Amino acid sequence: MNKATTLILTSSDVNTIMMEHGFNRLMDDLINRLSLEFKNFDKEKSIIPIRSGFNYTGQFPGLVEWMPIHKVNDEVVIKIVGYHPKNPKTFNLPTILSSISSYDTRTGHLKGLVDGVLLTALRTGAASALASKYLASPESSVLGLIGCGAQSVTQLHAISRNFKLQQVLIFDKDKDAMISFESRIRNLNLDINVEIANINYILENCDIVCTATSIDVGEGPLFKDFITKPHLHINAVGSDFPGKIELPLSLLKDSFVSPDFVEQAKIEGESQQLEDIDIGDSIITISQNSDKFEYLKKQRTVFDSTGLALEDKVVMGLFLELADKFNVGTKVRLENISTDVRNPYHFLEKHISVKV
Repeated sequence: MNKATTLILTSSDVNTIMMEHGFNRLMDDLINRLSLEFKNFDKEKSIIPIRSGFNYTGQFPGLVEWMPIHKVNDEVVIKIVGYHPKNPKTFNLPTILSSISSYDTRTGHLKGLVDGVLLTALRTGAASALASKYLASPESSVLGLIGCGAQSVTQLHAISRNFKLQQVLIFDKDKDAMISFESRIRNLNLDINVEIANINYILENCDIVCTATSIDVGEGPLFKDFITKPHLHINAVGSDFPGKIELPLSLLKDSFVSPDFVEQAKIEGESQQLEDIDIGDSIITISQNSDKFEYLKKQRTVFDSTGLALEDKVVMGLFLELADKFNVGTKVRLENISTDVRNPYHFLEKHISVKV
């Protein structure tokens, strides 16, 4: 009898893996693996469609979307992600909830199912760290965080692994989020000065800025007037569906804009504001030709981060590997498989024979 099992990693399992492996080591491993995946990416071997799903308005606006990737002759990875900006205050839940699944393309068997809440935050931070490595000045020491929610913690953590940060300037329209920020990053053990500031001050004084807000559709941009350092790099993380933008068109048109996924960013990212001619090469292209784009570190750049299924595949793969190493997770026989695969009612035979 086929005993195919599915490995399930719950939130508790994910937390255990991170503690056992070490959170700094895990972030470093994730950044390195993502870097290798970007450099070796072949669109003929890894097929990534634009994500799709359902957006809805009303009392509890949000979306549920699916982000698939097909690694040819290997697996299909699908992340289901929900974005609901009222979650923190109304339901005491994260704004982003998700799960990631992996399927064997030989059989369709569900190999693994993993909590995606922490994994999404980790891979988003890792992607910004990688984009900053390729686009920001290597001497960057002042980081700005516009939006102090869950994403801000992993953005800081990931970028601090690539840059010697000395100061972090933060802003959020939610005062509680700003006040609690230092306590939430205490476990990172960073020797860094944290200062609350307004958006214009952040833009003017930072080398790298990450925007990760829950600004509503049609209410952007976050600012209009701005003065920046000539080499400012922005990781624009918050735009994730049509009509939601964080950055003004004037800044985008006067910057080199690099999306993670060009066609998707034109629908849901900052690039939805731009004509094709105004959109630069993707971050994957830049990573594969980094010497050619070295000049960008001296000018203003924007990483238009809408989320890439390739990142989900990488972070899930890392956690599944570590789950095996630390013997974490639960293996279950989720799928209904019998000795007679042609009989969906196989389980009734035993019941009937016993009853008779």
